[in-house]
Amino acid sequence: RCFFLSVSFWNSYWMLPSDVCGMNCFWEAAFRYDYMKTHPSEKMHLAVVACGERLEETVTMLRSAIIFSVKPLQFHIFAEDQLHESFKDILDDFPYEGKVNYTLYPITFPTDSAAEWKKLFKPCASQRLFLPLILKNVDSLLYVDTDILFLRPVDDIWSFLGKFNSTQIAAMAPEHEEPRIGWYNRFARHPYYGVTGINSGVMLMNMTRIRRKYFKNDMTPVRLQWGEILMPLLKKYKLNITWGDQDLLNIMFFHNPESLYVFPCQWNYRPDHCIYGSNCKEAEEEGIFILHGNRGVYHDDKQPTFRAVYEAIKNYSFGDDLVHSLLQPLELELRKTMHTYCGRVYKVFIKQLTKSVRDLYARRSKGR
Repeated sequence: RCFFLSVSFWNSYWMLPSDVCGMNCFWEAAFRYDYMKTHPSEKMHLAVVACGERLEETVTMLRSAIIFSVKPLQFHIFAEDQLHESFKDILDDFPYEGKVNYTLYPITFPTDSAAEWKKLFKPCASQRLFLPLILKNVDSLLYVDTDILFLRPVDDIWSFLGKFNSTQIAAMAPEHEEPRIGWYNRFARHPYYGVTGINSGVMLMNMTRIRRKYFKNDMTPVRLQWGEILMPLLKKYKLNITWGDQDLLNIMFFHNPESLYVFPCQWNYRPDHCIYGSNCKEAEEEGIFILHGNRGVYHDDKQPTFRAVYEAIKNYSFGDDLVHSLLQPLELELRKTMHTYCGRVYKVFIKQLTKSVRDLYARRSKGR
């Protein structure tokens, strides 16, 4: 594997990819580009739910998805009505180059229990539970929270759908890598998946399988389908759950563990992976693939490393040189955060992002 870890690269980035990172890296990227061209597939479907003050954060997430992805993207944006015009005004100005489409949806819950679902955890958060029932014609979907940033192509996480075995219907990452600081294993008052639970901020779904599956549960000996199990689960556990819909998903996959594919931690990297010391070894080796700035860390000064990445992507203008406009200033900002625990491992925040830029230039070179 080869990565750009030195600022010396910034001044010579116009060199051919083979000169910059060696022939192995060039041909790896070129092969992937050729594969995408000769193996066309349907669009990648990405869903997000935005309420309240989440417009800017959602748009920044969508920008990060667009920058590096190869195959076409279809965005499914569920938002409060007052946000729709703002989304349209911003997204219609994006230079899609024919590879991105979006659809805006209202926030929708079952009419007989809408009020109860709306107040679960955060406003609108539980909307994700109903996506398989609303998007009936979508076979597979990647759901992400608004505070997600893609540091490599969406294509790469989308490819995990092909790694599902015959029983797996969804994929998520663990809530924690280190049980000593885990929340579920120390505080949960309900069943949860695995040793430390799962985090639902990045959730890849084969929705056709989800709609067809009958789920084991602790409410009845009869297995229930997705649309049948949600409200009974809420009624049984609503006094015991802290994290709303994520807790309900943990309960479901506790009873159906064979149905879950587990991502390594670099596909959902959160402050807990570094604020107590680095505990995501995959990220140390390969860099962060998807950054998850939960607990509002993009917008305060508690975790400046996370905020630096967010600001860099938010301020990047499509079409600008990614090296001088994104990578170089970002590395300089990250170096300023070395007084923090996450800042001490700042290179994991830029390692994969640098590789993604290199691969993008390799694809462009190949396409000339």
